[in-house]
Amino acid sequence: MAHCSLSNLFIGSGLFDLRAADRAGVRTGLGIDVGRGDSFSLLRVINETYKVQQLQRHVVSPERLFYLATLGGARALDLDAHIGSFEEGKEADFVVLDDGATELLALRSKVAADWRERLFALMMLGD
Repeated sequence: MAHCSLSNLFIGSGLFDLRAADRAGVRTGLGIDVGRGDSFSLLRVINETYKVQQLQRHVVSPERLFYLATLGGARALDLDAHIGSFEEGKEADFVVLDDGATELLALRSKVAADWRERLFALMMLGD
């Protein structure tokens, strides 16, 4: 299943229960539904998904959310043999994320203790 928190929030259709999907063995990924959302930014989808899960008292790590937006999304669509990671032979369509793209993001990234904190800064402040 491909999930877009932006869409759910925009149309008021509910809060996705990632924990229940995991327990049920549902292959889940994050994607963009601009037909019902308000952005083309996968970073915004990651950001809102984090907050929706927090509302449900489910803490999801930055690395899990970035996984769901990349290889997890490819697996959810049964396309992981072709896309979703940098493995040799796979198709590539990617962007380079700059953790210094804005003044605030650069400041927060500079004081990050490790790569996990940098990912968190990217998902909260990146655009």
